[in-house]
Amino acid sequence: MNRRDFLRLSAAGALAGLAPRKLQSAEDKAPPNVLFFFVDDLRTQLGCYGAKTVKSPNIDRLAREGMLFETAYCQQAVCAPSRASVLSGWRPDSTGIYDLDHPLRSMHPDVVTLPQFFKQAGYETVTIGKVYHHHDDDKANWTRMPKAQGVGYALEENQALIRKRHQEAKQQGLTGKALSRAARGPATECADVPDETYTDGSNARLAIQQLGELKQAGKPFFMALGFVKPHLPFNSPKKYWDLYRREDFPVPPRTTPKGMPPMALTDFGELRAYTDIPRQRGPLDDDKTRELIHGYHAAVSFTDANVGKVLDELDRLGLADNTIVVLWGDHGWKLGDYGSWCKHTNFELDTHVPLLFRGPGVSAGKRCKALVEMVDVFPSLAELVGHKPPAHCEGESLKRLLAKPDGEWKNFAVSQYPRGPVMGYSARCDKWRYTEWVDRDGQIVARELYDHGAGPLATENLADRPEQAELVAGLSKRLKPYQRRKPAPTGGAGGKKGAKKKKE
Repeated sequence: MNRRDFLRLSAAGALAGLAPRKLQSAEDKAPPNVLFFFVDDLRTQLGCYGAKTVKSPNIDRLAREGMLFETAYCQQAVCAPSRASVLSGWRPDSTGIYDLDHPLRSMHPDVVTLPQFFKQAGYETVTIGKVYHHHDDDKANWTRMPKAQGVGYALEENQALIRKRHQEAKQQGLTGKALSRAARGPATECADVPDETYTDGSNARLAIQQLGELKQAGKPFFMALGFVKPHLPFNSPKKYWDLYRREDFPVPPRTTPKGMPPMALTDFGELRAYTDIPRQRGPLDDDKTRELIHGYHAAVSFTDANVGKVLDELDRLGLADNTIVVLWGDHGWKLGDYGSWCKHTNFELDTHVPLLFRGPGVSAGKRCKALVEMVDVFPSLAELVGHKPPAHCEGESLKRLLAKPDGEWKNFAVSQYPRGPVMGYSARCDKWRYTEWVDRDGQIVARELYDHGAGPLATENLADRPEQAELVAGLSKRLKPYQRRKPAPTGGAGGKKGAKKKKE
């Protein structure tokens, strides 16, 4: 597929998106279905969010037909904690999950999760691809767990390299996470193969198959469909790489914010585990930077195409008008910004995420400027399908915003990220991002205050400026209740109190 063909198809999709979609309230007819797209490492690098270079016609169409939240924030900028927050309705200090090593059910066997809530409400619950960070987490609450057959690397030379590195790592006695990191391949791959060769393309095909079966079954369904891309490695079919010219991508400024405390950024160790990335500290050169930015864009377009295939099947089956569609990115990502990469921080680029809704109870063609959080999604879906949210949910239902996006709402969104014994708590409020780094004794060891009135890049830490003392004091006071909160009581469908939680 060349760029001309892609643009022609994009224009066709845009015209299709102009056709009015029937809107109905959640009380109409049968209970609404839910199709929930989980997208890994997707920052707001989408046409509908104003990105000029990326080609994302299908997600852009979803935005035109539904509601786009301009300022949505995850609770922690790394996969497992962020997903645990969405699926439990709890913030990280309540789940106690701050890393990739603790499945939600190993920490909280009794909390009512999002799939459990829908299962209790009589829904078929389907998980495909990466939803929880650990695929088998919460297994009892999925009525269907089909697995696709795609691969991570398609080129034989890369597969051979990984086999060789895996064998060498095992001979060295490496196991678990160390073995996985030692056996990685290059950070990008461009292979002239069908979409279904890769895992995400195979999962899209599997979701289409499942939608047909679900329609035949006749029960309402909750389908969670997780796409791995644009997570590293940036491996996508060649036709998506061909949508872009590498020379068109500028190299971002490598300047870090003035006055930034050292723990604010990382040395992007996640990226350095790949074979073609230098292990030594320091920024990447311009050629590698452009290659990775190119690869990220190709991966976004690949995922966009997979989203479009599933949405098209929803239309073809006549299910779209009674299906709530949600799409989110589990956290943002740095694409060479500040000379850094990956997520793992409290910066705006890492905590700001795309969030879109479409379907019954959602105003069409609207954009919402309210500050919303991913813990708001669980109670929102509960209310949209006509149920009371579980009492344990720590977010607020977006239902009234989905009907009236300019209504009154909170103006405070909280994220957090740990650095060893220190936890960084970060709040977005109006144009400001304020972060406190707090040790285990509750002492603040560093502060950050950035003015984002001009955009997402932080330029100077203003926390110690005398003229900002009143603002810092006010934000600190508002942030305090979110620090090291105890786990909330569990709850079930209808908000009833659940069983005792496992002692931590």
